[in-house]
Amino acid sequence: MNETGGPELTHLDAAGHAHMVDVLSKEKTRRRAVAQCSVSMSEQAASAIANGDVVKGDVLAVARVAGIQAAKRTADLIPLCHPLMIGAVSIEFDLEERSVRIAASVETLERTGVEMEALTACSVAALTIYDMCKSIDKGMTIGELTLLEKTGGKSGTYSRDE
Repeated sequence: MNETGGPELTHLDAAGHAHMVDVLSKEKTRRRAVAQCSVSMSEQAASAIANGDVVKGDVLAVARVAGIQAAKRTADLIPLCHPLMIGAVSIEFDLEERSVRIAASVETLERTGVEMEALTACSVAALTIYDMCKSIDKGMTIGELTLLEKTGGKSGTYSRDE
């Protein structure tokens, strides 16, 4: 806690300047994070994805690769994230009548967690779906981005459902 009783802001040094947190003294532990988001769309767009009728190709296959790539490149996108050796990334889709729900799971054996990598994977997979389907439905919305769970590290286990 800081002097006002609030949490310590770990990405600020004593002078209030942004810095990358030093994790070198921490032990490597197995860490996992799962994030989720959704892309809401017209029935026509969802049907085109389900039937493989999107002119740009297999939407979910491309979105899966984009999400995996995004997880591996998170430190290039989020300024104070540590570059991590990602051990595994899984992107799953649940195609519904008017939406696609995306779940990303990221695992590593590192000194810091992979929450940002899972959230980034979901975001980029969703943006890829939007990009590939925008000619069918420009009114798609991306939302409900959330961390569902994380394990490992000093702060322990987190589950959104608990």
